[in-house]
Amino acid sequence: MKKIIPLLLTLISIHSLQAQVSGNINYQQKTQFSDNNINIPFSNSRDIILTVKGMSNVQADSYVAIFNLTQVGKSTEEVNSLMDERINAIDNAVKNQKDVTFFVDMISFVPVYEYQVEKKLFSKKTYNEIPKGFELKKNIHIEFKDPNYLNKIIALCADSEIYDLVRVDYISDNLEVKKKELRQRSKIILQEKIADYQELLDDSLDVYGKDVADGFKVFYPTEMYDSYQAFHNSSLNLKKAKNINVADKTTTLYYQPIIDKEFDFVVNPQIVEPVIQVLYEVKIRIRRDEKIQEDKMLQAQRLNQPPTTPPPSKEYILITPTGDIRSLPLN
Repeated sequence: MKKIIPLLLTLISIHSLQAQVSGNINYQQKTQFSDNNINIPFSNSRDIILTVKGMSNVQADSYVAIFNLTQVGKSTEEVNSLMDERINAIDNAVKNQKDVTFFVDMISFVPVYEYQVEKKLFSKKTYNEIPKGFELKKNIHIEFKDPNYLNKIIALCADSEIYDLVRVDYISDNLEVKKKELRQRSKIILQEKIADYQELLDDSLDVYGKDVADGFKVFYPTEMYDSYQAFHNSSLNLKKAKNINVADKTTTLYYQPIIDKEFDFVVNPQIVEPVIQVLYEVKIRIRRDEKIQEDKMLQAQRLNQPPTTPPPSKEYILITPTGDIRSLPLN
């Protein structure tokens, strides 16, 4: 019995560690993960379709944070003065920083109305719209290279009562280089797959017709966030209907990148911060019902065939009574 207790404690500890590693995302039953078993079907035709998928996790070279400002006032002078005061405070704080760019985007400037009640003795109340003031909306765009600088920007905006962070854009200066790298590596893997199929089938695939298609897809971190709620509700066995006040549950947002389990290769697979994910796929279809060997043989025969001599031209000859031979022109 003394030997069994440590074993049970060990199993409980292992189970607890596994549950801790999975995270709170699995707390709710609605989170479903797809089947990971591999199941490759046979094609319905004799065609051979080869696919190569690659992904590159590209770290951003710079970032653009966008904040929204809303200011109301009784007059145009007041609303513009209050707005400029808030914006200039941030501009003065960041304009001397290295690799930081500041830009103000005008959004809207509209009048604001409110209702005034008009009371009459022998009729119902009348609600009349009257001008109340003006509402001014602007966005500030701040570009920076150091991702840690965003914390300072948020603190500066909070001092100016700016709390609405619209989004953060990720910018890369070498996406075309990454795309070219994906093409080159996919080309090498595709040639290896063709060589493997030729060895398996004991047949040369060069004699068949082929179709090729490829394409890219880019995902930015802004569009890759998901959410969940992790909580447990207590069950109440109430005999009569009671008033129950339900507490607000916290919603968790988290970055969910493309999982790299279905790719032939991944460039920079280990990531910590959100990245730009560039996906590339190339497909080749080998039509085994359509041979092009005969066409190649005809072309080779034409190339190796010696040049043919042109047929001799016709010529008329006149023999004179004296025995002289003269050539007569055809024209």
